[in-house]
Amino acid sequence: MSTLHQDALVIDGLIIAKWERAVFEDMRRAGLAAANCTVSVWEDFRATVHNIAQMKQLIRENADLLRLVRSTDDILAARREGRTGVVLGFQNAHAFEDHLGHVEAFHDMGVRVVQLCYNTQNLIGTGCYERDGGLSDYGREVVAEMNRLGMLIDLSHVGARTSEETILASRQPVAYTHCLPAGLKAHPRNKSDEQLRFIAEHGGFVGVTMFPPFLKRGTGATVDDYVEALDYVIQRVGEDGVGIGTDHTQGHGSAFFEWLTHDKGRHRRLTDFGSVVNPEGIRTIGELPNLTAAMERAGWKPSRIRKVIGDNWLRLFGQVWGA
Repeated sequence: MSTLHQDALVIDGLIIAKWERAVFEDMRRAGLAAANCTVSVWEDFRATVHNIAQMKQLIRENADLLRLVRSTDDILAARREGRTGVVLGFQNAHAFEDHLGHVEAFHDMGVRVVQLCYNTQNLIGTGCYERDGGLSDYGREVVAEMNRLGMLIDLSHVGARTSEETILASRQPVAYTHCLPAGLKAHPRNKSDEQLRFIAEHGGFVGVTMFPPFLKRGTGATVDDYVEALDYVIQRVGEDGVGIGTDHTQGHGSAFFEWLTHDKGRHRRLTDFGSVVNPEGIRTIGELPNLTAAMERAGWKPSRIRKVIGDNWLRLFGQVWGA
């Protein structure tokens, strides 16, 4: 592990791994001070509460490795303690259901990042895999409530129109926590140069993923291809508004991807990822130091590496969360 990686604050903007001790050990091996950990996708309110309770139990049982994050102070404390801070995050606001009060209830439970839609339509807006009707009036209420409470709004899987209307409606910066540029590969999940610039021009943030179906070379990609994608986004939005959001799915099998790629987890098929093989050199979470090394090989200045590997996320979280 390079000295730079050891010294840097490292934050991953999105991990949706199978939550178990082996993964937590790999997160520490990666030097992660914190990660946005998905605890809800298609689940309703009740099932999501169960997931949160289960994750908190895992944090207690693995307290030597993990710490729950409610503020940026918790991230800094986790780093000092040699633990990884768990940021509770949703990839779908479906769990809010039709009750605005549920937003605050989840915030009280510790949820700090919520993606508004996951691929398809919900009560708030539309995902990226169907005709986009834009942000609903209820959705505008949810955006305002998330702003009030200090929850980061995520638009990674959200449709272009709903995303644009959310960016304009939000009083706080919003993010694509895990996306790739359509300029390197045309895909419904990837963001055009115009979309990347628009979110940045309105104070927003771009987390860049390495999920192979969205990378230019797919399953043939390496960690250097991931650095290329990061650099592409930086050239369009600037190095202060970019971070990593790997979208690691470590520990999951084919049944998990079947669930993810069907509407509500059980209805029509939305996409087919095919074989999911992470880029060579960063196939596991624990190999994250190889990303820093690849950035160094690419000639990145240490100041840029520190920003992208974690400092930018910390600044964004502090601004949105209010601490």
